[in-house]
Amino acid sequence: MGTVVDDAASVEFHAFFERHYAELSRLAYLLTGQADAADDLAADALLALWHRWDRVRAADHPVAYARGVVANLARTRIRSAVRERRRVALFWSHREERTENPDIAGVVDVQGALRRLPFRKRACVVLRHAFDLSEKDTALALGISVGTVKSQTSKGMAELQKLLGGQGVPQRVHAVMAPRAGQSGGRNR
Repeated sequence: MGTVVDDAASVEFHAFFERHYAELSRLAYLLTGQADAADDLAADALLALWHRWDRVRAADHPVAYARGVVANLARTRIRSAVRERRRVALFWSHREERTENPDIAGVVDVQGALRRLPFRKRACVVLRHAFDLSEKDTALALGISVGTVKSQTSKGMAELQKLLGGQGVPQRVHAVMAPRAGQSGGRNR
């Protein structure tokens, strides 16, 4: 059961929400340029404010505090979008490659073995060997350090060799990920 203080804070927050939601949404739109993201950012900001409402309502300028939260959330969203665009550009910027007469059984084996690897190892192996990305580009695409790329690729290749029980794993990985005739670059699933 709520106390009088909790009820008063709730009423106060509700009034703040009603007065400032549209303004905060407009700010988010102007910062991101995305109408659909603006409402989400304003709602996320107001939720964060509600969780800290005692601190916010004690501030000299609660609306300025709210604007700062929206600006930080918008910055995070923009940075995330930029990183995602870089990752997509890295994946699709390479020339198309074709594999003549692929070893279908080998392809199935490698795909199955790749699915058994933990995601980070799988991603490092695929980016390094199937997409021929450098360690630096792989690190950038995955948002990890070059050292992590090196260790995860090495461990992933060792696990693949155990799972496949043989030699020539990098060539087989490359053949699995190469686009088939009639498909656009690397979009095999």
